[in-house]
Amino acid sequence: VQLQASGGGLVQTGGSLRLSCVASRSILDISLMDWYRQAPGKQRELVAAITGGVVGIANYADSVKGRFTISRDIAKNTVYLQMNSLRPEDTAVYYCHAGYNPNTGDWGQGTLVTVSS
Repeated sequence: VQLQASGGGLVQTGGSLRLSCVASRSILDISLMDWYRQAPGKQRELVAAITGGVVGIANYADSVKGRFTISRDIAKNTVYLQMNSLRPEDTAVYYCHAGYNPNTGDWGQGTLVTVSS
């Protein structure tokens, strides 16, 4: 599946952004879609994930629980990451990914999120 991510930008601490990831086919059939991020000099980190199928169960990294929300619009083949109460430590390139294994599956291009203090 091809993934197109967008929505990054520059925001002040406490601000919000919404990232979008558009898939080239139905996301109902994709077992898991997730958002990762990678900050300069740091390892890639799983931020949030949502399962496929009708229900779509979400999970979050502890660092973003209560601030970020992953959701999806099945009709638009799109997964969103709503990011609120942003902090400077959220600054990273954010990537959407399809599949359970980050070493396989499909990746979108990154979108840069910069949170100024």
